Amino acid sequence: MNEDEIPQGEAPESLVSLIGQLIEPPQPLPVPMVPQTWGWAALAALLLALLVAGLWRWHRHRIANAYRRTALAALAQAATAAELAAILRRAALAAYPRAEVASLTGRDWTAFLSRSGKGDFPDAAGEELRRAPYRSPDAAPSAELRQAAAHWIRTHRPGAAGEGTA
Repeated sequence: MNEDEIPQGEAPESLVSLIGQLIEPPQPLPVPMVPQTWGWAALAALLLALLVAGLWRWHRHRIANAYRRTALAALAQAATAAELAAILRRAALAAYPRAEVASLTGRDWTAFLSRSGKGDFPDAAGEELRRAPYRSPDAAPSAELRQAAAHWIRTHRPGAAGEGTA
């Protein structure tokens, strides 16, 4: 605008007065914290499914190995070699089919323990285990037998001893 074009009675506007006439722009909408695409929802569902599957597997493993925890607790309380032999037998019956374990005695029993465990069952501990029912009822088990029994209970793999296991 030229000065010639300014209507009579109006003063030219200054920059300060023009700035004063500006209006505030509207506030922007808040940014949503929820993902807006379906891919994130699919990823969340997949992660949730993996978490549930992992928890289910852990729970099944824990249930499947409850007999091990029970046997190890009983082993710590066993005062005689005969009690220790009975604990080993119960643990084997819990892990393997009865037809495979129940009839084993003597060297066949200790051979089974060697086959099914991780590493061989020590000969001295096996001999003590075979003689346990015939010893004095107050005979305490040796440290080697106690250690070998605990090792077998912790490390045996059900189904690894022979055929016929499920």
